Amino acid sequence: MCSHKNFSALLNRPNSYAQSHTYGLKSQDDRLQEECGVFGIFGHQDASAITALGLHALQHRGQEAAGIVSFDGVHFQGERRMGLVGDNFNNQNIINRLSGNSAVGHVRYSTTGDTVLRNVQPLFAEHSRGGFAVCHNGNLTNAHTLRSELVADGAIFQSTSDTEVLLHLFARSKKREFIERFTEAVLQIEGAFALTCLTNKKLIGVRDPLGIRPLLLGKLGDAYVLASETCAFDIVGATYIREIENGEIIVITDEGVESYHPFKKSEPRPCIFEYIYFARPDSIVGGKSVYEVRKRMGEQLAIESPADADVIIPIPDSGVPAAIGYAQKSGIPFELGIIRNHYVGRTFIEPEQRIRQLGVKLKHSANRSMVEGKSVVLIDDSIVRGTTSVKLVSMMFEAGARQVHMRISSPPITNPDYYGIDTPDKENLLAANYDIEGMRKYMNADSLAFISVNGIYRAMGHEGRNNNSPQYTDHCFTGDYPTLLTDKHSEEEPHLSLLAEVL
Repeated sequence: MCSHKNFSALLNRPNSYAQSHTYGLKSQDDRLQEECGVFGIFGHQDASAITALGLHALQHRGQEAAGIVSFDGVHFQGERRMGLVGDNFNNQNIINRLSGNSAVGHVRYSTTGDTVLRNVQPLFAEHSRGGFAVCHNGNLTNAHTLRSELVADGAIFQSTSDTEVLLHLFARSKKREFIERFTEAVLQIEGAFALTCLTNKKLIGVRDPLGIRPLLLGKLGDAYVLASETCAFDIVGATYIREIENGEIIVITDEGVESYHPFKKSEPRPCIFEYIYFARPDSIVGGKSVYEVRKRMGEQLAIESPADADVIIPIPDSGVPAAIGYAQKSGIPFELGIIRNHYVGRTFIEPEQRIRQLGVKLKHSANRSMVEGKSVVLIDDSIVRGTTSVKLVSMMFEAGARQVHMRISSPPITNPDYYGIDTPDKENLLAANYDIEGMRKYMNADSLAFISVNGIYRAMGHEGRNNNSPQYTDHCFTGDYPTLLTDKHSEEEPHLSLLAEVL
């Protein structure tokens, strides 16, 4: 394991996968946006420094804000900042202020609550038995309903984040034992959640009953570690132990790890987009290499939708593994026909409209020598609004491509998400409003094809989708929402898409 005394150099090192994700205004994005990333450690003298490194590895899951709360045996300390981990936690003085042998941290992309400092996690509160910090990856589908009830009963909220509901539910419990109070609180929430929580004596990890959002347990020496992905273990030198089970609560103390299963037993349904897009390619999710799964998605796409072409070109960076798989299966050469500028997002955070209209050219450039005079296949992981696809197809023709074929390594996204993925409302999803031929015409491609739903399951190692008991949460393709959507069906609170302009 590396020394953390001079860890700022590591934090300042570019995280290329995170930089390949969008930093710009949400209203201008045509990509699925990450949920959030959580990290926690218990029983290590460098807890805050290790947490900062772990969050750096998880930066691709959220670039709006980051925060850490630590406990030194007497006091809790917290730092919450807007922006990137490496820009805010690269100072030894900050880490020194976050003293203690336990800490939790969070990187954020907001799917509920405004983009303001008061919503940055970890959220922290003092209750009758001490401090309580919570980090949340996911989205609670009954948060507004619960919040309304709590406010009517006299609760005062300090944020607009759905996560704060849990703090109030916990504080108001009349149960005597901690685990009873905590269990009573989590049994009232619905939706998708992976939680890491810190108290005076405990580090707690919780995963929702279907395991929609990921959470993993590892060990670093004698210290236990929780994280959203294995890549966070890799950067700090921790050993992966296992996934937190769906519906499981684990409580880590000086005595070790205790496990509880308070929810009604059900088959797991993890989010399939972890494999398609969200997780880092070097992570292991559900025992599967994300990189290998994405390559197999490309192979399956080549089987289902071959193309007579000269070159396979990925739309960087998330389309690269699928493009490699497509090229290997089809025998068509793979080339980097599009070059991505990884730094544009931080240069043009809020560009003027005349600059914004340059659109995709700020982020992508055609590699003319690989495109001119050729029939090309563009491989991407998904199409949301379709505006970026239109510009990339046009860019290929401008660079001299003879033909442009689009191949997408996920099925058409026809339904919005309510579990922590930032998707537009249905009227703004291209595939919800056009058939395949209509989408092809919209983007002016010579052909367009998506992997089938059964095809993506085959790439995951299954024979196909079990329609009676689906193996994954895949509602964006199928409309099969696996949980109650209490707030969505409430007249008081329609679903708010965070791709709408944040005022």
